[in-house]
Amino acid sequence: MKPRTMKRHLSLICLGILVLLAILGPGIFGLEDGQKAPPYSKPIWLDHAIGGVAVLGIDAGDGPESASAQLMWNYKAPTRISITGRMDGGRLEWRTPDGTFPLASGAGELDLDARDISFKRALGFSPFDDVTRALFPSQGEYVLSLSGGNGSVEMRVEGGRWGWLGTDQRGRDVATLLIRGIRVSLLVGIAATLISTVLGMSLGLLSGYAGGLTDALIMRIVDVLLSIPTLPILMIFAGIWGKGLWNLVVILSVFSWMGTARTVRSMAMSLRDAPWVEGLRALGAKRNYIIFRHLVPETMPLLLANVALGVPGAILAEAGLAFLGLSDPRVQSWGRMLHEAHTFGAFTNGAWWTILPPGIGISLICLVFMDIGRRLEERADPRLSAKIEQEVKI
Repeated sequence: MKPRTMKRHLSLICLGILVLLAILGPGIFGLEDGQKAPPYSKPIWLDHAIGGVAVLGIDAGDGPESASAQLMWNYKAPTRISITGRMDGGRLEWRTPDGTFPLASGAGELDLDARDISFKRALGFSPFDDVTRALFPSQGEYVLSLSGGNGSVEMRVEGGRWGWLGTDQRGRDVATLLIRGIRVSLLVGIAATLISTVLGMSLGLLSGYAGGLTDALIMRIVDVLLSIPTLPILMIFAGIWGKGLWNLVVILSVFSWMGTARTVRSMAMSLRDAPWVEGLRALGAKRNYIIFRHLVPETMPLLLANVALGVPGAILAEAGLAFLGLSDPRVQSWGRMLHEAHTFGAFTNGAWWTILPPGIGISLICLVFMDIGRRLEERADPRLSAKIEQEVKI
């Protein structure tokens, strides 16, 4: 493919990639069932820290009175350390290259976390100290040992990196959420635009071809709807009808057909008095036959461009409503990702990897559809295409 041809088809290539990711992506990037990641973990390429989770297990059972587990550490300090299990007497210790820390002793259940104040005080630290740095002071060999008793103990070391785009406040992989958001954005944008286009085309053709009282009534409805601010109305109806995905599609469709109706009406008014339409009426052709057999195909190129240009508006509207918390919380979209990032303090925690990917995704998909719509509009209007080519040559 020539570079110029490839450049002209770049938007279609991007759209094809987005569609493939929407269909196949969740299966490729999804987390396995039961797999958990630390909250607000950085992407694996961002910082020199352990990736994922390391688990040290000791199961002394009824066997020897001393058991241990070793770990070679070559990273920065982890973000979280937790210890769970049960001890039937004995002493649990953590040996580092710089010294030994007594973690627990005696019999009982274990549920320790390095963030707990009681655990910090038991180790001799103040509530404001970072215990993870003290337990992992440098690179080297670390040993978790249980001596003088039996039991089963698990030490979970959660690193500061996870996945290509890190994790959010609940430890979910941001790359997985981003891929799932493509499906929601495409579904809402395309479905809402198609419904509004069909509605606008039907009313526009009826208004332009029939004229008279029908035309006046439909156009006054269009004027009223266009004068109403869209976002507050969308918020009100989203609150009344519920936060379901298809409810959102219907709401966006109902308040997006007016521009299409006006455009189609103008075209219908210019065609209804054309000589070939007069000839069809003279031959006894009925109104429905003229509209669906001849006028609809005439408006189709313009409608295709209208659909492509209308999808970004629907996607942005859905993202705006989701950001305001007016979307279904069970449906993960890019707007929902931004809403949760804002609500749970991603801005203050510096977790930019939960903010930039959905924002860039919304911008990219809108630019793709706008470029496709512009090219369809050029094909529908040869004069516009010739003007653009002349400007490019200049």
